[in-house]
Amino acid sequence: MIPTRFAPYVFAGLLAGFMTLVVSGITTAINIGVPPDFVPRWFKAWLPTWATAFPVLLVVRPFVQKLTERMVAKR
Repeated sequence: MIPTRFAPYVFAGLLAGFMTLVVSGITTAINIGVPPDFVPRWFKAWLPTWATAFPVLLVVRPFVQKLTERMVAKR
């Protein structure tokens, strides 16, 4: 099991992974259709996208958290 202190990194990695998987799949399908080699092409598009999104998410997360706190009404 992963120690709790790594939770923000695990969260960012999983979120970046799922989001980029969906977005790259849709974008790949729009651009090339769904040929027999769709999955390898999708993976080729997804991996560098995830590798970019993961560190970006780690950097922007604190800013987005603060912005969200300002935008959402407190009870």
